[in-house]
This record gives sequence, structure tokens and C-alpha cells, in this order.
Amino acid sequence: MDLIPAPLDAHRYGDGKCVALGPDTALSAGPGAEQAERWLRAELGAATGFRLSPHEAAPGDALRLAVHPLVTEELGPEGYQIRVSPNGTDVFGGGPAGVFWGAQTLRQLLGPDAYRRAPLPGEHRWRLPICQIEDAPRFGWRGLMLDVARHFLPKRDVLRYVDLMAAHKLNVLHLHLTDDQGWRIEIRRHPRLTEVGGWRERSMVGFRDGDRRDDRPHGGCYTQDDLREIVAYAAERQITVVPEIDIPGHSQAAIAAYPELGNTDVVDTGALRPWTDWGVSPNVLNAEDATLRFYEQVLAEVLEIFPSTFVHLGGDECPKEQWRASPAAQARIRQLGLADEDALQSWIIRHFDRWLAERGRRLIGWDEILEGGLAEGAAVSSWRGYAGGVAAALAGHDVVICPEQQVYLDHRQAPGDDEPIPVGFVRTLADVYRFEPVPPRLRADPAAARRVIGTQANLWSEMADGSRDVDYRLFPRLAAFAEVAWSRLPADPGERDVAGFERRMASHYARLDALGVEYRPPGGPHPWQRWPGVVGRPIDGLPPNV
Repeated sequence: MDLIPAPLDAHRYGDGKCVALGPDTALSAGPGAEQAERWLRAELGAATGFRLSPHEAAPGDALRLAVHPLVTEELGPEGYQIRVSPNGTDVFGGGPAGVFWGAQTLRQLLGPDAYRRAPLPGEHRWRLPICQIEDAPRFGWRGLMLDVARHFLPKRDVLRYVDLMAAHKLNVLHLHLTDDQGWRIEIRRHPRLTEVGGWRERSMVGFRDGDRRDDRPHGGCYTQDDLREIVAYAAERQITVVPEIDIPGHSQAAIAAYPELGNTDVVDTGALRPWTDWGVSPNVLNAEDATLRFYEQVLAEVLEIFPSTFVHLGGDECPKEQWRASPAAQARIRQLGLADEDALQSWIIRHFDRWLAERGRRLIGWDEILEGGLAEGAAVSSWRGYAGGVAAALAGHDVVICPEQQVYLDHRQAPGDDEPIPVGFVRTLADVYRFEPVPPRLRADPAAARRVIGTQANLWSEMADGSRDVDYRLFPRLAAFAEVAWSRLPADPGERDVAGFERRMASHYARLDALGVEYRPPGGPHPWQRWPGVVGRPIDGLPPNV
């Protein structure tokens, strides 16, 4: 049946026979399955032209969706069972999410044309194989991070990626909304964040060694209602949107909008503009009370938009040079009785950890928040390798494993000059499929291993200035990652059936084609997917397993 992600258990019956869908097919839902019913009727109705109304139908002509307590007990709220027989088709979920994931699998069973937005001309026989499927996810956090700060993605593109995530049973969209190069979220109390921080004068093209620029201004932002729409659209598809507001580094766009946020006793912050280079800007937030109040006001509006338990506050790559040179920062360190600048960053993170906890939320940050002491209750996105995640898990903190060496999907997919703006290590489809989120050190400690709440693939957008580039870098590798996050694969990467996955991908490419995804073909990029002459920053050799 070539399903991706692979289910726990799937069997065909009836000597290869199928059940047909037609104009008289009825779609109905019990309590808790209404969202999945709305979604399935809209998607299959568009592809088939059938109404799929909840009318009385012959038993074999019925699609039934329901939450079932036995599925909840056996497979959990995201688990599901599918039973296709001559008596009709049933999708039972352990909860609304389980019903929805089952509906996604049902769509796969109907073939790639079920992913089109209108019926194709001519007669089409819509058939479901007589089968039984049981399934449930390995991890509760199956994430994708989209960097919309370096290059802005319009709302329509974000909604499209929500649909593509749902098709792969991914359930956390981490939106990187602020950085040195742009601030993308409307904050009504501080409008200059988007008026000034939301656009830059020009952009670097490729890596800086190429000395190539695009002199067009680049910018964009999401209104609060845009983001509420994204959150609601995602929630209908069982996806949680986690916002990221990066502090105290990666903040030049914010400082350009409000110069008093920066280290004014070291640099002329009034002369700053959103950064036009890639990399890490030296301009970071100061640690004054007024700056803390400013970001509390920002976060108060963020919490009104995003109901997610977790709020990501970055905490990564914060250069300390300005704090070392700043009399005000040094006085702050002495006043607080801190050891050094790392401890000052930790103090800032701890402040917002408490602030969020008081409002029923939890802080998550990149693994640099371990430096100077981890904030109590904080969770860690382990990006520099496994080490930060291991340390955090052993200390009793929740962890999302997302090492750059393995699942940074902006990294190149093959060696050679054909890859557009090649960055980082080569990470092929097979490499991503062999990624194991729980390292041996944690597998040896079951209590610590349970602290790994999930895994995430990250897409940084410096080298991807639009959705066509994002498509190319994400796919097909996101399909491999989705199976790693969902399915019960062997812990030893060497035991994984890469050939079997690639065989199933042959069917999945047809689904991606129907969805209009401009993925990297297995044989290499199309001519129009290349960026000849644009310098990247490839890293040779195998990535370290750290």
C-alpha cells in the first residue's frame, strides 16, 4: 500500500479486492470526529467531485469516522484504526487527532489523484483496498521549523506548508518570527517593530565570500489576524503553532526599530537598520529593566495569538562582546551577583521562564540556554548536536532533538556543483531516513529517554528566498523525517530498510506531484532549480555525531 509514514500494522485482505467510492458514497462522523469529517469531505469532494454528504447509504457505500474508546486505550489519542470491508469503511481514532491522521492515511489509499483540487477529465474509478490498519505515533512532538525572518513567506505559503505537514502527520509548526534581518509579527503596542524592523534595504545572495547582493528591498509581516488564521487553520489539521521570539541575540531588527533596546553605551544603535548580511550580528539586547518590560509587552500580545503551551525564546548564538564592553551591562552583572556574561544571559532567560510559567506557558529555547544554568521548567531544542539534549534530559528537562548535522534541511542534498547554493554537510534522503532522535546514552537510561518529547526538522531560509526554494530543500527529505518521527523504526540506523522506503517513495512522488510540490528529483535538480555561480558554504566529509 506504499504508505508514508509506515503504519504500525497493515494487512490487505480479500485477494486484492477493493471497495469503490462513487456519487452515492456517504461520509458521516460521530462526536469528536467533526474536524476530520470537514477536512475529508472538502479534500475528497474537490478531487472526486462527489458530495460525500452524511445521507443514508448502502452499507458498502459508507465512510464512517468516529472516536473509539478501545483505540484510545490501546493506541492513545493520536492512534487510529482503519477497516475497509464490503460493509463499508471505518476510521476509528483514539481522539480527534487520531481520526484526522486516519483520514490522512485513507487519502493515501485512494491514490495520488486524491490530492488534486479538481476531478480530472474522463472516468476515474476511486477504490479503497480491503484492508485493516493500526497505527500510532512514536513521538508527540513531530515538528518542522520554518524561518520566515530571513526570507519572508507570505501567509498563503505558510498555509500550504501546514497542509503538507498534515499530509505527513507532522504536528508542530515552529515559526521563527524574528531575527537580525527581519521582524515578522505585528505588535500593536510597538508598531515600529514591523514598520522599521519588518524590511531591509537589500539581501546577501549566497555566502558572503561570493560578494553578491540583491539590491531589492525585502520585507513583509503577518498581522495578528493573519497569525490567528494560521493558528486556526493549523488547529483544524491537528497542528500546534509554536512562535519564536529570539532573545537576547539575533535582535538587530528590533534594535533598529527601538534603539534603546541595544547597548547604547557601546554602539550608536540609532544608526542601525535590519541587517543585510547572513550570520550572527554582534548587536544584542541590553539587560535593563526597561528592555525586559518591553519584551513582556511583546510576549503578552504573542500569548493572545498563540495558545500553544510552549513559547520559543531562542537564546542561541548571543555574542557577548558588547556586554563585556558595556559599563551598564557590567554594572548589571555586579548588581545581580552574577559570575559573567553567560550568567547574565541565563538570568534573562530565567526571568522569562518565570514570566511565562506565571501565565501557564512553558519556555523552550535552543541549547545555548544550558550555558550559565538552565532555567527551571525550560525545555531545550537540541540543535548543535545531541550533547545539549543529553545533558538536559539527564537533568530532568524535556528535549526536542533537532541536530544541525542531521536534520537541518537547508543543508545540501548531494555533493557537486549542481546543488543550488550548497550549504553544510551532504544530507541525502537515505541519510535523513537513518537519523535516530534518541542517542545511545539516553536509550541506556529509560527515564531520561522519556524526556525526549519529540524531534524536529529545521529549514533556515538565508539561501531560500521563496517557496520554490523551500520546496526543493524540504522535499523529499521531509517525508523521510516524517517517518522517523512517526514510525517505530529500528533504533540502529544500519538496520533500517532504506531500499523499502525508497520503493514506497516512488508512489509518494506521485502524491507530491499532485500537490504541486517542487521537490528535488532523485536524479538531481531540474535546470531551473540550480543557482549557477552563487557561492555557498559546503562542508566536506561526514557530519560529526556529537
